[in-house]
Amino acid sequence: MSGSEAVLVLGEALIDLVPVAGEPEVRRAQPGGAPANVAVGLARLGRPVAFAGALGGDGFARRIERRLVDAGVDLGLCARSELPTALAVADPGESGTGYHFHLESTATFRFPDRAADLGRFGAVYAGGLAAVVEPAAGAVAATARAAARHSLLVVDPNVREDRTLDGDRSLGLLRELCALAHVVKASDEDLVGLWPETDPDESCRRLAAEGRLVVLTRGARGATAYTPDGPQVSVAAVPVEVVNTIGAGDAFMAGVLAWLGTAGGWDRALSPERAEHMLTFASQVAASVVAQTGTEPTSPAHA
Repeated sequence: MSGSEAVLVLGEALIDLVPVAGEPEVRRAQPGGAPANVAVGLARLGRPVAFAGALGGDGFARRIERRLVDAGVDLGLCARSELPTALAVADPGESGTGYHFHLESTATFRFPDRAADLGRFGAVYAGGLAAVVEPAAGAVAATARAAARHSLLVVDPNVREDRTLDGDRSLGLLRELCALAHVVKASDEDLVGLWPETDPDESCRRLAAEGRLVVLTRGARGATAYTPDGPQVSVAAVPVEVVNTIGAGDAFMAGVLAWLGTAGGWDRALSPERAEHMLTFASQVAASVVAQTGTEPTSPAHA
């Protein structure tokens, strides 16, 4: 795996329990976790990628492993445990999908920092629940600090609210990751959660002015890129009949990373034209998830 081309994805692979259409009381088990979704998305888009999380000893873990391996994700840095897999119970609503988490005494968040392995990778992704749930949070922070010095550090803060999470502490950890990052991808809801007194657009301009590439997603209202030196660039969402929204943001993130590695050579100082190309590609990847059941993206036909 080439260090200049490969991506290290750090975080959780868990099971989402999602509603079954027409049966509101029934939940279907589906492999998920934002980092695992990003890793699978990158592999499906043809990027060399390693997943550095942890897998348990139950049937859910075996299903997750099959998904990652079948996509082409390298699991050489994935920790192993006999503990069970964490669960996220999806609760879709008018304002989006909320989650209730079952995390205690699971394998999912028991993995070491990977700072010593960063020489193999051109980019490192950090985000998801692992950024705020111990013991993984300490490993994510240590690896991110090293990646900020040696690789392209890409952060998706993925703000979650649940009684199992320490809200103030979680937000502080996510703000620290954003401060370390070279690239930040966030939804407008994420930014309101992180900086509630500031308009999301202003938060993006501030982060970009400090030298970052910032990508703001607004669901059906499209996406905007903010660069340190150029004007902000926006694209509309790809028109599609919505079947599923779970994993769409992760697919968009995979699209951004795949484009940067292929077309941008990990260069975050994009011209307006290149920023538009990146957003368009990522939006098409996200649309491929929204238009189907499940979270497996496909590459745009003309890419």
